[in-house]
Amino acid sequence: MTDNMILERLRGVKERFEEVGRLITEPGIISDMKRYVRLNKEYKDLVPIVEAYNEYHNLISNIEGAKKILNTEKDEEMREMAKAELDELSDRLPGMEEEIKILLLPVDPEDDKNAVMEIRAGTGGDEASIFAGDLYRMYTKYCEEKGWKMEVTHRTEGTVGGFKEIVFNVTGQGVYGVLKYESGVHRVQRVPQTETQGRVHTSAATVAVLPEADEFDIEVRPEDIRKDTYCSSGPGGQSVNTTYSAIRLTHIPTGVVVTCQDEKSQLKNLDKAMTELRTRLYNIEYQKYLDEISSKRKTMVSTGDRSAKIRTYNYPQGRMTDHRINLTMYNLDSVMNGNIEEIIDKLRMAENAERLKENNL
Repeated sequence: MTDNMILERLRGVKERFEEVGRLITEPGIISDMKRYVRLNKEYKDLVPIVEAYNEYHNLISNIEGAKKILNTEKDEEMREMAKAELDELSDRLPGMEEEIKILLLPVDPEDDKNAVMEIRAGTGGDEASIFAGDLYRMYTKYCEEKGWKMEVTHRTEGTVGGFKEIVFNVTGQGVYGVLKYESGVHRVQRVPQTETQGRVHTSAATVAVLPEADEFDIEVRPEDIRKDTYCSSGPGGQSVNTTYSAIRLTHIPTGVVVTCQDEKSQLKNLDKAMTELRTRLYNIEYQKYLDEISSKRKTMVSTGDRSAKIRTYNYPQGRMTDHRINLTMYNLDSVMNGNIEEIIDKLRMAENAERLKENNL
């Protein structure tokens, strides 16, 4: 992409930025809350691109100014200063252009959302449940490091530890855009606690990451929901098995069922269950979008396909392998302690490289 093409694309973005800025002050837009929220988000998303445009425009202008001095100035000292400035500015140009290309990529509108994560034990019996617990601990450590808040909404504990399934919300800045790379089948190879002869077994757990839907994303009609209450069976102190605080919601048209029993208050459980129900209904449509994307791309990193084997954790060799980008790291203890930022960064880089080709940038 030439300098002129980059400037042309950036000018188009700036024009849209100014248009959106005008729209969000119009009374008709302000009264339409759904559109107002959407335009406000678009305005915020365009700010870094417009800032990049201003910086890039100044850089190009300064380069042209330095070249003009070299072509017209007779004073040797002035020419030396202009040449030094031109060299410095020219060195900055390629890096800035690469950053702008990434900024110009179409943004997944879901990336800024909070996330609902679910981890389910797969093949491997008790060992799979223990591994699901290990993954939950890994994500807990990672979210703590990022300053994100986690709230468990539903859990079924394994018979010897870990979880048969656990569902939790993660809230913070840009959560889904980061954690979406974790969706898929995670496989572990190690000697289970129950193995007496020291043989290495392979077990698996499935991780699903869903962008959390808010009330503006999807409308759920009260008459379409059947609400059941029952006694909690998990952690909760004296109220467990004595009060009907647990909630089960069934969306009649689709058959989607969600449960929440983590709070002692029925109202709090209902609120969490409604959030998860909206998210699951919203994701039925969002999955169609993901399927459409993956059908167009050959090696899409984050398709959201929960049946795809994405990662293997090999304990005997202390090795973690991410199969999507053929990444192997020999720091398994560190990874299981939540240090997965490097893995996610490399996945994001691989996806961006693919999208740059796709968009001819």
